[in-house]
Amino acid sequence: MGTSSTERRILSVLEEDAQASYADIAERAGVSKPTVRKYIQRMESEGVIVGYSADVDPKKLSGQSIAFVGIDVESERYVEATRAIKELDSVEALYTSSGDHMLMAEVRAADGDALGDVISEDILAIDGVTAAHPSFLQERLK
Repeated sequence: MGTSSTERRILSVLEEDAQASYADIAERAGVSKPTVRKYIQRMESEGVIVGYSADVDPKKLSGQSIAFVGIDVESERYVEATRAIKELDSVEALYTSSGDHMLMAEVRAADGDALGDVISEDILAIDGVTAAHPSFLQERLK
């Protein structure tokens, strides 16, 4: 799907405020509410919009720690390892990466110790995973 100017404006509003009403989106994107509804329904059905989420400031989140974990996987075990990582309850999101690591996982746990346990006991125990490099999030700046 090519991204039209209208789609970009609607997506921009949603990325800024995933809870915006159709009326808010319409006003901010300069289109009608029926247009917003039509575009959002189409983008959801085509998989452009895959979900809605809340941005969390890790410093203000009591009882939970968040880390982005770079994960390296043996090429021949990539599919199986990726499936296993996606099944872990503590993995909030999983991305392919063109950076230093093949995969990037957003991992959440009760505290730093529990996060370390998830990495060492769950992620690194998956057949084909060769390394996991966590970056613990401390404070949301934007």
